[in-house]
Amino acid sequence: MLMPEDPPVETAVVKLLGDPLRARIVRLLAEEQLCTCHLIEETGARQPTVSHHLRVLREAGFVATEPHGRYTYYRLRPEALSVLARSLGDLAARAEQAALSRRPCD
Repeated sequence: MLMPEDPPVETAVVKLLGDPLRARIVRLLAEEQLCTCHLIEETGARQPTVSHHLRVLREAGFVATEPHGRYTYYRLRPEALSVLARSLGDLAARAEQAALSRRPCD
């Protein structure tokens, strides 16, 4: 989850959506908790590739894991997405203000 000492919002967005397969995984996890085998089946990607993207998402705080028997299920962490959404909202508000401000050239 993004905290004040974390990397900028741009870095978080890249970690969340910066790769088409990772973005697809995020969309799938927004619908339900899935294990790696489900994600492989849904995306057609190889297991090492899916595992890599899940690791990136987990390390960035966007995905949590839950063991269930022999399998590990993955789910999106809505609180982390909410923090990112607020950061993006703040960025949009600053951009609106910037539209009214122009630095003069020397």
